[in-house]
Amino acid sequence: MVWLPDHEQMAAQGKDDSASAAKAYFQSLDHGEMDEDVLGAFVTEARQMLSFLTAIDAIELTMMPDYPDYYQDRPGAKADGGRSLDNELFDYTTLGDWQDRVFQNGPAPRMMLRETPLGGGSGMVDPAELQQRADRDLRGWGQALVGRLLKACLDRGIEPELECGGYRLCVEQGRVTGAIVEREGQQEKIVARQAVILATGGFEWNEALKHAFLRGPLDAPASPPTNRGDGLKMAMAAGASLGNMTSAWWVPTLAVPETGWQSGEVRNMPVLIERTLPHGILVNREGKRFCNEAANYSALAGAFHLFDPATYDYPNLPAYLVFDSHYRERYPLASFMPGTPLPAWVAQAETLAELATKTGIDTENLPATVERFNGLAERLEDEDFGRGKADYDRFYGDRSRDGAGATLGALTRPPFYAVEIRMGALGTNGGPKTNAQAQILDVDGEPIAGLFGAGNVISAPTGSVYAGAGGTLGPALTFGYIAGRAAAKRVNQ
Repeated sequence: MVWLPDHEQMAAQGKDDSASAAKAYFQSLDHGEMDEDVLGAFVTEARQMLSFLTAIDAIELTMMPDYPDYYQDRPGAKADGGRSLDNELFDYTTLGDWQDRVFQNGPAPRMMLRETPLGGGSGMVDPAELQQRADRDLRGWGQALVGRLLKACLDRGIEPELECGGYRLCVEQGRVTGAIVEREGQQEKIVARQAVILATGGFEWNEALKHAFLRGPLDAPASPPTNRGDGLKMAMAAGASLGNMTSAWWVPTLAVPETGWQSGEVRNMPVLIERTLPHGILVNREGKRFCNEAANYSALAGAFHLFDPATYDYPNLPAYLVFDSHYRERYPLASFMPGTPLPAWVAQAETLAELATKTGIDTENLPATVERFNGLAERLEDEDFGRGKADYDRFYGDRSRDGAGATLGALTRPPFYAVEIRMGALGTNGGPKTNAQAQILDVDGEPIAGLFGAGNVISAPTGSVYAGAGGTLGPALTFGYIAGRAAAKRVNQ
């Protein structure tokens, strides 16, 4: 999904929004990491970016009218949705020789997000319709977004060069004039006409950079393992100023060995729905709950990163998702549907004490924690962490159940299950600072001539705030648009 404020589809459906309302929303959450002008560029240019890309058939998005912003109690938030947009299906046969060159890990997504539980749908599409989509190679989700953008490039004679790793920027007389890339073990210089735009993603797979910058552990990223900080290192070597380096687009993750990356790394799946459903809780090694399990996944990292000075450790890492057979019979775990066998890495036991022994959780505390939670769930009021009070808590829950019952349900039926949950990220969000024209700044705050940036490689225009579903892609697309426009003006001067 793509999160964008004040776009034309909202106005067409009678939803009120403005750039100033979006700006107020972000600023109410700011802890000093946002630049007002850079934030302003995002909220004011997002509308124009969407119109431009739509007009050239590089994007096709549909507003999800009921998908709420994540911080509904803040000024400018849209509790009734409208800022999150979903991709329409894209026909991959139109890519010609590039049809099979867009990477996918597992089966191609044949649904739009709004058809799935993640987007508020049932997850059910008529089998004949799904087969027709497969026959035509229609894809949704991020595959649709990437496919359309790629097609728009190809239609204009722009072909990506694959298997190129960023190495260094070429700087002559204070201006960036090109880049050195690595391909098949060899370094190769690419000369730019007037500008270089860094758009290489974050550094969440680079152990040295993570240890140097991040505020806490990030050991299970949910992004592709090629995000190793190439662009960050290139910008640093060119003298760029850095911002927001301690943060990331955090998300709890679950390692699924069956779906590893082609390069051998285990794939970590974002835990969005699983932790919000009834009959399940998150506990730490002490067997105690430590958060509202249904809270916004990016902000939830604060609970995982709690540091105990007495033990000099992070007591909530790893955590464990504990659930019972009511949960197992009704809901999926990652890609494992109800009624299908669970893999060996899911612990199972007839009693909670036995489950605790198998997983290393405190054997006395876990049964007591579940007993306490069951009483709260029966009353549909989580007095400990407020789970189920906010509309967002219930959005990812079981919406066939009313009110807080969409997320609260007792764990009473054996066997009981547990899986390890670690702290991951959709990407890091710190990097070289930019101005409102997407120019990368040097350590004195001046633009580095000929160098621009967009996406997770730069210091995020929205700081550490993940505003709502699509909160990374909205700013990335918008600053890509701003950077491209600014660079084109330089080329044409």
